[in-house]
Amino acid sequence: MRNKRLIIAVLAALAFGLIAAVSVSRYLANAQAYTKNLNNVVIAKVDIPVGSRIIAEQLTVAQFPRSVAPEGTYGKIDDKLIGRVAVTRIAAREPITESRLAPVGSAAGLSSVIPEGYRAMNVRVDDVVGISGFIMPNTLVDIVVVIEPPDDDKRRERISKIVLQNIKVLANGQNLDKPKNEKEAERVKTVTLQVTPEQAEKLALASSEGRLQLVMRNSIDQGDEVTPGANKKSLLSGERALPIPEPGLGGKEAPAPRATTARRAPRPRPVATNEAVTKAAPAPAAPPRPSIEVIEGSKKKNVDFP
Repeated sequence: MRNKRLIIAVLAALAFGLIAAVSVSRYLANAQAYTKNLNNVVIAKVDIPVGSRIIAEQLTVAQFPRSVAPEGTYGKIDDKLIGRVAVTRIAAREPITESRLAPVGSAAGLSSVIPEGYRAMNVRVDDVVGISGFIMPNTLVDIVVVIEPPDDDKRRERISKIVLQNIKVLANGQNLDKPKNEKEAERVKTVTLQVTPEQAEKLALASSEGRLQLVMRNSIDQGDEVTPGANKKSLLSGERALPIPEPGLGGKEAPAPRATTARRAPRPRPVATNEAVTKAAPAPAAPPRPSIEVIEGSKKKNVDFP
């Protein structure tokens, strides 16, 4: 009996040992395969502001699976990466990619974030023009100018007109990124706009000849609106009320207001007099006279009572 129990215990131990060995070998094989599928990716150790030059202390290396690693990443911290300028804000633990860096040799600061073919131009703002500190970097604005028409125009009344549309804000004062607090945003007196050379000429003329107003627009609204401008006559003509759309729905147009039509009052019906009612009412039918059926041989007839 004891030998049988001992043999059973030894066989069970061998079976459990074999299962454990197979499981460990599979785990090690999977771990080795997973390790081979990992790539070294350089990520940001701290937040890197836009327009700043990258230093080694801001970077570290992490391992990413090949299937999820972004394109254009760096595998090690070397001279190809150190000294490059960030053209966008890079948050901590985000990978450093080539698309987020300015070309080699670019200067740090605002010039590194200006695309090719564009210019950066400053515009003075106040609490009204600057929308009370809501104008932040990377927001889109339209520029409205209030100006007098040329000398050949006989009316000589001031008009307001949208002269530039869909203009990107590059900087808010000295900040290429969002200010740290609201007080810093309210102290800003200038904003830097990204414009083409032709737009820079119009903006310079508009700022010298009239008063500028910045109008914020939705970041997904890239449409071009053609407006005739506004003067005193069009201002006093009034405006119809439009329904308020849901926020963030830049692709949907607001429904046009329905035209209202005046309803006609119902005409009063003529009141019928007693005489007309009497003439129009039909005479009541006479009640039927009582009758009896009389059978005489093979004949039948009805006899009415008087």
